[in-house]
Parts: sequence; C-alpha cells; structure tokens
Amino acid sequence: MERIVRRLWVSTIILMLLLVGTNAAWLWYESGFETVAIEQEITSDDGDILYRGNLLGVGDNYGQQDYNDGYDPTA
Repeated sequence: MERIVRRLWVSTIILMLLLVGTNAAWLWYESGFETVAIEQEITSDDGDILYRGNLLGVGDNYGQQDYNDGYDPTA
C-alpha cells in the first residue's frame, strides 16, 4: 500500500508541474498579441454625434491588425 501511495504522490506532483507548464506556455503565447484601441466618432449629416467610443483592433505577431467589425481607419 505504501508503494501505491508513493506512486500516486509522484504522479500527482508530475501532473501539477505539467499543468503549471501548460498555463505558462499559454500566457507566453498570448502575450505575443497586442490589443489596440482606436477612438471613433460617427456623426450624422447634420453634424450630430451619433456614436463616440473605441474600436478595438487585435494585432497579430506580425504587426498587422484585424478590426472586429470590418472598419479600417487607415483605408
């Protein structure tokens, strides 16, 4: 029984280390992406402000951006 308990403890410790390692790998992977907020204002023909807020664009590892609603302020 002591041998079984020792094996269970060893396997538990190994699994905990693997869990910490996979979480660290995901954090490292996700830190390569950058979120950029672009201020946007939409006005009517009369000059009334219809919307004022931020448009979030998610950058990739290569410096390109994909805007969440198809709006590209650089176009």
